[in-house]
Amino acid sequence: MSYKSLDTVTVADIGALGIEPELANRLHGSLARIIADHGAATPDTWRSITGHVLSPDLPFSFHQMMYYGCYKDFGPDPPAWLPDPETAVLTNAGQLLERRGKEFLGSRYKDPISSFSDFQEFSVSNPEVYWKTVLDEMNVSFYKPPQCILRETLSGDGHLSVPGVQWLPGACVNPAKNCLSLNCKRSLNDTMVVWRDEGKDDLPLNKMTLKELRAEVWLVAHALQALGLEKGSAIAIDMPMNVISVVIYLAIVLAGYVVVSIADSFAPPEISTRLKISEAKAIFTQDVIVRGEKSLPLYSKIVDAQSPMAIVLLTRGSNSSVKLRDGDISWHDFLETVKDFKDEFAAVEQPVEAFTNILFSSGTTGDPKAIPWTHSTPFKAAADAWCHMDIRKGDVIAWPTNLGWMMGPWLVYASLLNGASIALYNGSPLGLGFSKFVQDAKVTMLGVIPSIVRTWKSTNSTSGYDWSAIRCFSSTGEASNVDEYLWLMGRAGYKPIIEYCGGTEIGGAFVSGSLLQAQSLASFSTPAMGCSLFILGTDGSPIPQNEPGVGELALGPLMFGASSTLLNADHYEVYFKGMPLWNGKVLRRHGDLFERTSRGYYHAHGRADDTMNLGGIKVSSVEIERICNAIDTNILETAAIGVPPAGGGPEQLVIAVVSKNSDNPPAELNQLRASFNSAVQKKLNPLFKVSRVVPLPSLPRTATNKVMRRILRQQFAQLDQGAKL
Repeated sequence: MSYKSLDTVTVADIGALGIEPELANRLHGSLARIIADHGAATPDTWRSITGHVLSPDLPFSFHQMMYYGCYKDFGPDPPAWLPDPETAVLTNAGQLLERRGKEFLGSRYKDPISSFSDFQEFSVSNPEVYWKTVLDEMNVSFYKPPQCILRETLSGDGHLSVPGVQWLPGACVNPAKNCLSLNCKRSLNDTMVVWRDEGKDDLPLNKMTLKELRAEVWLVAHALQALGLEKGSAIAIDMPMNVISVVIYLAIVLAGYVVVSIADSFAPPEISTRLKISEAKAIFTQDVIVRGEKSLPLYSKIVDAQSPMAIVLLTRGSNSSVKLRDGDISWHDFLETVKDFKDEFAAVEQPVEAFTNILFSSGTTGDPKAIPWTHSTPFKAAADAWCHMDIRKGDVIAWPTNLGWMMGPWLVYASLLNGASIALYNGSPLGLGFSKFVQDAKVTMLGVIPSIVRTWKSTNSTSGYDWSAIRCFSSTGEASNVDEYLWLMGRAGYKPIIEYCGGTEIGGAFVSGSLLQAQSLASFSTPAMGCSLFILGTDGSPIPQNEPGVGELALGPLMFGASSTLLNADHYEVYFKGMPLWNGKVLRRHGDLFERTSRGYYHAHGRADDTMNLGGIKVSSVEIERICNAIDTNILETAAIGVPPAGGGPEQLVIAVVSKNSDNPPAELNQLRASFNSAVQKKLNPLFKVSRVVPLPSLPRTATNKVMRRILRQQFAQLDQGAKL
């Protein structure tokens, strides 16, 4: 759609959007005054419009008219939000730079906004100084302090060609203890968790203070110790993310065990695979997941997965009809064993390289990669939140997620280590109840994935709720869409959206945004602190770092908190083998296609390998293809492709099908799509959805017979919906 420049917009144009004549006149008058002060097409024009003209109750088409009219001739990456110098100096990073900017950057330091990019580069070139500073800012307490921040190990020829690095060598620490400690960021009466159950939206919020949280975590830690498991044993959690699962998570870490993260949406085979890989000795779960009037079975999936001993929360207490297996125990009986324990639990301090959490990310071989987080990884998550989202004491952080995905543990550490509260809604985030919860809890940082925002926008479920307490949004998991995120900003008075992209193996982000930089929609404004990005050219070598270009993304190898091992794969082969050198160091593979624009922003363009991203969940093509190949006896082979839609947004799952007999196709395409959906949702994940089925005479292959899914992805992206090759 073509938009008029703002100086040509008339009262009639505004009225044509369904706005009453009197209001249209007032809006046009306000617009005219802004244009007189700032011109018709400058970032300051847009900032003034968002502050004095736009409001959530105006039609979104008017918001679009203003945004696209202002930036009609701007070119790429127009700023949807601009930092304000007065508030910039009050951010975590701004206060640090005001105190120590000249010490870090010398004469280059001007102010937090002008000097942020230099500060990011400083965090890469001086990791010892940066990470010591940030750990001090977050009041991280070590049982045994590190000998130094970073120790690099040389290869046999004296070069750093093979990655070898130790972060915080010699340190002993417990991140859960740090979450519960008293310091300048928290006192005993501070609210640490706030929550509400779906269907109880008119009742007061539930709250848990630090004093109450400590008591609950200590009790569970005592009960865990009473089980007699060897220290360092893996203990799984397969539950919704609620206050009880957060308590369990912290207690497992506090007591010196290793959390195994399993999403509550997984089917039994996926649960079983993760339990076996991690060698879990026990699992926490619940009988059912209550969603409104529905009860979704969970314990029965654990039983079908042949799990080890389960500790089962009975959601309806003594009224539950679930019968437990021999050897399994109820949550009530589990706690009953230590009901008289009132003492503080003495945290088990671990070497920093010890595992604290095992999470899973799909690889390209069909098996999920088992990624251990060490005791340094939680501090990477919290440091990202401290700098990029400016999370601090008094904030209330909501991000619909699950402990089975990295954003679940991330939310725990990003909030608690920075003295903020976790806000949990026990129900669907898609409806009116969640929107009211955000209002009532006075959420200050709301994390999202684009598919949630799309539903909010299409159903208008945020209408009438006051989100003015929000200081910023953050988005991760999949590619976002400009219009949908313009709409989202407008729900909270045009607060910024900090895009956040990383990986389970990173423990956070490698590219993000900042409240000290102009933020453009569906774009990243900066590499994450301590991270360096390299876009590989067609020859496989990095293009110059400050030049625009598109290619596979590689990462600098020195990343605090990032993985250094995998439980079921060769870490070097997965992340480093065959990667180019940069300044004597081998770069780290990531697998996403990225673009650096002429204005210095970054855009994500999906996966460069055969792993796709569906609704924020990474899954390998092979896993889906195995299921689809068995649907019909006339299917020769399939290719599962994640295709980004033309207008931007999350990838859609397209299945290419090759028949054994082209004269006798397997089934009518809509029927086949329904069969694929049923099987994939039952055997893999109920959240996955096949958008389209495309029949092909054959699949494109390399000389070594590997399917060229990247070629299919490019071709499918160029097709209109429903067209055939």
